[in-house]
Amino acid sequence: MPDQSLSPSLSLPAKFWLEPELRISFETAKRITAHFAKSFYFSASILPTDRRWATYAVYGFCRYADNLIDCPRDRTDAELYAEIEALRQELHICFRTGESEHPVMRAFAPVSQLYRIPIAYPLDLLKGVTMDMEQSRYQTFDELYVFCYRVASVVGLMMTCVLGYKDASAFEYAEKMGVAMQLTNILRDVQEDKDMGRIYLPLEDLQRFGIDETDIVQERCSPELRKMMQFQVERAHHYYDEGDKGIPLLPKESQYAISSASKIYRGILRKIEERDYNPFLGRVFVPQGKKMGILLGEVVRTKLFG
Repeated sequence: MPDQSLSPSLSLPAKFWLEPELRISFETAKRITAHFAKSFYFSASILPTDRRWATYAVYGFCRYADNLIDCPRDRTDAELYAEIEALRQELHICFRTGESEHPVMRAFAPVSQLYRIPIAYPLDLLKGVTMDMEQSRYQTFDELYVFCYRVASVVGLMMTCVLGYKDASAFEYAEKMGVAMQLTNILRDVQEDKDMGRIYLPLEDLQRFGIDETDIVQERCSPELRKMMQFQVERAHHYYDEGDKGIPLLPKESQYAISSASKIYRGILRKIEERDYNPFLGRVFVPQGKKMGILLGEVVRTKLFG
């Protein structure tokens, strides 16, 4: 955990994202965020400008790493491992030097130093990325929690470094928020994931509710499966409740962006509930108008009552 609150550690120009040698990389990171994380991008749009561009750099790196595995390409496992190892080595170098010629890392390198992001966080992310190559089932929720931490919580931890914090306990809540969001992704993508041969729902929970893997593979939405999905949705709500406790520990100007993100992602759970917990009716999403309403509501609430 970093030992600082709001003070950056590296001297960069005030508008560092506009520096000629960095601008293209920051613009690339922004486009990656807008394309792959519409809800996240929407919420980040109301952050202070410097922290907003730093957010793009963080997410751009995370998405690039994730896409090494998630984007279908004609590569052997050995070649994919080599790509991840090359990125790991580049991380070590850029954290030591503060620079990189990698198109995504070029923005992430100075941001990681400016906001004192520990290298353990992006390294954990790479461990999570490799888990998707090595593991397509999770026996217990404890196993799944490790995956959620590595692919989602560490993003929240890096974001906490960027946003600043009033108390170091903010990192504990950021971890819970990341788990909540990844559980939401898992529940939203049950159908898509099984088409790729992956079932993230803990096997112990399937067994406890009397569900076989074939029920998911063959898209049988039985009463038992609905009950199991309801259980998972309630579990995700619990982690949102825990994660939300950390929002007041952020600077006021950042609070409504994170509270908006929490509510928008939680809206996906509401959509699953509206479908009576059937995960086989296509991907659910929160409409743009609803996102705008949440965003404006959080801005007003935070400014008036925060």
